[in-house]
Amino acid sequence: MAKKSGGGGIGLVLLIGAIALLASIPKVVWITLAVVAAIGAAVYVFSQNKSKNKKEKPWNSTPPPSAGLLSDLSAVLELPRTTTAEQDTVAAQEPVSVYRDASAPRSHKVPAPPVGYGAATWIPRGQPVTIADTVIHGGLVYVGTSLRTPSGRPDPALIDPSKKVAARGDYADRHFMDYWPCYSDITPEARRAYLQWLAGGRQDPTADIGYVFLFFYGLERRVILDGSGEGEEARTAQADRPAIAQEIRRLLSVYGSQSGSFQRYASDLLTIVEIDTYSDKLYAQPLPEFPDSYELPLYLRLALGQCAMDNVPVPAPLALAWVRRDPNIYKRTPATRCAEQFEKLFHERYVALLNGGLVLPKNKTKLKFLYRAASAALMAHGEIKVTFGDTPDVTVLTGPVKKLQEVVDVVTSELDAYSRFLGRSPEAADALEGLLLLPPNLWPSDARQKLDALLARITAGMVTMQLQEVAACLGTAQRLERATVTGLARALGGLHVGMEPDVLNGARTPKPEETVVLFSVPQGASVSCSSAPFQSAALTVQLALAVALADGELGAEEFRHLRQSIEGWTHLTAAHQQRLRAHMRYLMAVPPSLTALKKKLEPLAAPAKEAIAKFMVTVAQADGAVSPAEIKMLEKVYKVLGVDPQKVFGDVHAAAATPTGAPSAQAVSTVTPRPAAAGFQLDAARIAALQHDTDKVSALLSNIFTEEPVEAKPIAPAVVAEPEPEVHLPDAPLGLQGLDAAHTAFVHQLLSRPEWTREELLDLASDLELMLDGALERVNEAAFDAHDGPLTEGDDPITINRDLLESQPT
Repeated sequence: MAKKSGGGGIGLVLLIGAIALLASIPKVVWITLAVVAAIGAAVYVFSQNKSKNKKEKPWNSTPPPSAGLLSDLSAVLELPRTTTAEQDTVAAQEPVSVYRDASAPRSHKVPAPPVGYGAATWIPRGQPVTIADTVIHGGLVYVGTSLRTPSGRPDPALIDPSKKVAARGDYADRHFMDYWPCYSDITPEARRAYLQWLAGGRQDPTADIGYVFLFFYGLERRVILDGSGEGEEARTAQADRPAIAQEIRRLLSVYGSQSGSFQRYASDLLTIVEIDTYSDKLYAQPLPEFPDSYELPLYLRLALGQCAMDNVPVPAPLALAWVRRDPNIYKRTPATRCAEQFEKLFHERYVALLNGGLVLPKNKTKLKFLYRAASAALMAHGEIKVTFGDTPDVTVLTGPVKKLQEVVDVVTSELDAYSRFLGRSPEAADALEGLLLLPPNLWPSDARQKLDALLARITAGMVTMQLQEVAACLGTAQRLERATVTGLARALGGLHVGMEPDVLNGARTPKPEETVVLFSVPQGASVSCSSAPFQSAALTVQLALAVALADGELGAEEFRHLRQSIEGWTHLTAAHQQRLRAHMRYLMAVPPSLTALKKKLEPLAAPAKEAIAKFMVTVAQADGAVSPAEIKMLEKVYKVLGVDPQKVFGDVHAAAATPTGAPSAQAVSTVTPRPAAAGFQLDAARIAALQHDTDKVSALLSNIFTEEPVEAKPIAPAVVAEPEPEVHLPDAPLGLQGLDAAHTAFVHQLLSRPEWTREELLDLASDLELMLDGALERVNEAAFDAHDGPLTEGDDPITINRDLLESQPT
């Protein structure tokens, strides 16, 4: 019992000691131990769950094949399908191993990625490709998911099929494109719009210019990056250049006028594409078509420089191309409204006024061409610089431009009337009223053929026809008013053809159904005769025909006598005599009126009137008999002349017994007696003796021989004519005002390049006869006035202020 009770006491002591020991442990220790226990419990539970999952998922189970990726790819890129055998072959080349354990390997085959995913591919022209259910037939694009630029950035022109494309897009919306667009960065809506624009043939003029630039970046890369070098890939890219050049020209025709920036970049890239085709004598080659531009194309500048190098005159077509595209040459409305006529007339006047053509000096400024890429991703590629040896840049000179300007002014002045006619009646370009305002050599081919046929008839002799028939031979006239008839006479006069009546010198305007006489005029002679001697002769013929036709007809002898009389008036020129014969033919159809002649005869002196009266008697007796009707007409003529009518019978008998004379056409000429069989002939000696009377009669007649005096029209109220729009490029580049021609040309040259060396600008200033420092100061002052900033910066090199350029609207 003692042992038992002693053992129990020891245990109790130990229990009490343990409790005392636990009670002595700090409270912080207990809290720490509790946290550790909780963490341990959580780890144990997690490990148990993981073990359970492993037992539920066997080691050899594989996930079901995912159709999601391939389904999405087929939605954005349509590609040719491969056969099962082809798929097995591709899969066998790229095995993926999955191991059961270390001793039991097992392989699984996976399909290759679809074509179009991976390295980019250039799609040639004409090869179709489908992106996001949109078929693009034109080609000339890059397709793929990987295409880097020299700087390592993704190329903005790359069409990445993996990028999301919206269901709808509007390429006319200008809110979806950045200033430097990139296909991978634009919105899905913009991608859809871009693909639709490509599928539509890249030709809708309403498209935002950003989409055009995005496509243009691909052409630029193909030319600059892929086409550089000498490898197989470069040669393949170079083979695409003709197609690219054709596409750039097409894009310029659609979008060049919408964006000055695109016009500039596209024109420069076209130059890079075609520069290898330039020969050493471009001025001798047919000129290609040039896109509109604010600068002279390199082709023209090189051709002109070659003219200077070879010391040959600039051909007229090359000079005309220079005129049309040089912003320093001012061109008025006729240059564009009458473009075809302007071209033909310019060729003629250029050769005539400049003695065969403009010969250019060989100046100091050397010809260069610089190209900067439009794509932001290619800017790191640097500047492409092309030089042409010692070939000068003659377009910096002001002297040749001034000479061309003079020719342009002459041509436009000659076309002013026709241009204004077209402005009023644009649909009547080929109407007779319009054609008569042009030199006949500028008439359309069909009108010119009709005119040549009429001229052939006139060459054989005089032609008598109705006025409306003449007009019909040349074109359709709206109304044969006086202005149209005088224009017709003036046009025929330029072709050495005269017309009676002489409407250019005041003759009455014939009605459309009335007769006119057309006749040829000797080369170099005037077709119009307004001098007093001619008018005196014409008056004599008019009186003679009035007498000869008094009996109702003009006999053959009377006609012959009048004709011989005209040919005998030797003081008249051959042109005068030809017109008098035509005038006589006209009077046979339209007999003169004594009443109308009376006013013209009143100023004549009495001796001249008596001499004319006697000449009328010889005309009446030319056929061997004087009828009572002719006697009556002679009495009227005598009365009109102021000669006593009682003298008619005495003069008739005297002429029958001893033929006397005929009056001179200028004053009065006499006829010497001849045998009757010989008829009446003029005595040249007597005509010479009476020449002193000619001056007196000419003085009397100088102001009175006008059949249809021009009535003074009342002064109409002043009407301000609407000014015609002028078509020309601005003379003040960048809006810089107050610059003369030399400084304006200097600015145009500065803007053609982003950077110049001081030596280059010294040559340029020397060609323009300017001091370089003074010219730069003058230009920069104008730039400060217009834009609050200088145009140039630095001393050597001298750079152009890009901020100022980019602030200008395109």
